[in-house]
Amino acid sequence: MASEAEKARISPSLQSVTQEELGDQTALNTSHKSRYQRWAMSIKGLEARGIEPIPLEERLKTNPSATLHMLLMWFSMGMALNNMVVGSIGTLVMKLSFADAAICAIFGNLLGGLTFGYMSTWGPKSGNRTLIVTRYFMGYYPSKLCCLLNVLTNLGYGMMNCMIGGQLLSKISDGAVSVVVGIIIVALATWVMATFGMQIFHYYERYAWFPQLLVLCIITGSAGPEFDFTSASIGSPEEVNVKRLAFLSLCLSVALAWTPLAADYYVYYPPTISRWRVWSVTMTGGCLAMIITLLLGIGLGTGVASNSKWAAIYDGTPASLLMAGYDRLGGFGRFCAFINVVTVVSNNAPGSYSMAMNFQMLGNMWSKIPRPVFSVITTVAYAACAIGGRDFLYEIFKSLLPLIGYWVVIWFTIVVEENLLFRHDKGYDWSVWNCREKLPMGMAAGFAFLVGWVGAIVGMDQVYYTGPIANAIVGGCDLGVWLGFGFTAVAFPPLRILELKVIGR
Repeated sequence: MASEAEKARISPSLQSVTQEELGDQTALNTSHKSRYQRWAMSIKGLEARGIEPIPLEERLKTNPSATLHMLLMWFSMGMALNNMVVGSIGTLVMKLSFADAAICAIFGNLLGGLTFGYMSTWGPKSGNRTLIVTRYFMGYYPSKLCCLLNVLTNLGYGMMNCMIGGQLLSKISDGAVSVVVGIIIVALATWVMATFGMQIFHYYERYAWFPQLLVLCIITGSAGPEFDFTSASIGSPEEVNVKRLAFLSLCLSVALAWTPLAADYYVYYPPTISRWRVWSVTMTGGCLAMIITLLLGIGLGTGVASNSKWAAIYDGTPASLLMAGYDRLGGFGRFCAFINVVTVVSNNAPGSYSMAMNFQMLGNMWSKIPRPVFSVITTVAYAACAIGGRDFLYEIFKSLLPLIGYWVVIWFTIVVEENLLFRHDKGYDWSVWNCREKLPMGMAAGFAFLVGWVGAIVGMDQVYYTGPIANAIVGGCDLGVWLGFGFTAVAFPPLRILELKVIGR
């Protein structure tokens, strides 16, 4: 390992990468390396570390650039085309006005930002990944259910990101690159980053935000004059209110999807770093990027209705919506659209990386399988789903995002209540992360999780099912996120008190 003098000479912007390399080598410097670990160490930059916590001696030392690095990482990850797709749903599909959709997007995203900002603070505090920390709140076995749900969540996001990137590459090339080939290109680029792990991920996200922001500024200048800021929302007052709440919930779910991953990217930071600093910087970077892209999507959606040329370009796909925005720029617009594909990879890679970790969290047998194996399996899975569903992107977004919001808000409610009501003054022994006998039993959390799902189901309003409470509202209204939160918040405390009284942990 490098001496302190050598570390001091390392550029702060590269210090995290170097420290992670050192940490991985230290962790593997034993006489019991597996064949995979020995092979991984022979490949420069390939991360071999699994789900085990990062020891204190291998954590980074805080420096003035740490805050900027955290901000830029989340700014880059949140600046994604899928957020523009969600924004366009508000005006293109739900027929909301720009003002209504923008207010819902901003407040929904800020509310969700509170959740991933809060969860990010557990990375430095514990040195553990997000859903390993969940074992201290929900118990060893119930936390596995969250791992499976998060795998499904990120498979869904991987599928949607690949569809967007594939459609865009096809539009840029005038069909010379088919949507299928475009999907495969995006999937392979994501797989490389997810396989090599934190080193290439941190390096990429540190710089990817700049070209992304430039092209978003360009499309704002190009398309902004065509945005319709005056038209009113379509429908009766009751219908408009229902659509406002539905779109608010959709934008909330966009931010909520980051919450089960938030601590994963801070495990190399020391526990001495201020929790408020981590929370505020994470929320600021992530929400700012997501709000920018949501508002652009909302504006592009209004332009299709007011501009006949845009309406002719728009063929029902998000890629055609983006190309309409770049239309007046000609070939330069196509180049900017190609840069936008970068945002797909930078948004897709973090989920793919964490998804492989989630598989290893399912048990000791799973943890023995090298992480790249899961990266390959999941990449093939979401690429295949993207190819099969490439013509139904808007329908998939509208159906999948609420489901993500349901389970995340239920899980997050249990996390917050367990920490604030039952564990706040007791502290945590992070060394028992894999000792099920010393973790909570999880019966209260597991039952409360099911109760929360009951609330989500009776309040959901989707194409495939409408719950009785949602059905009682004229025109229907998706209340799944809100009722899931309410049912869980009420059910968990008494169940946990009973569990502590009877079982004692």
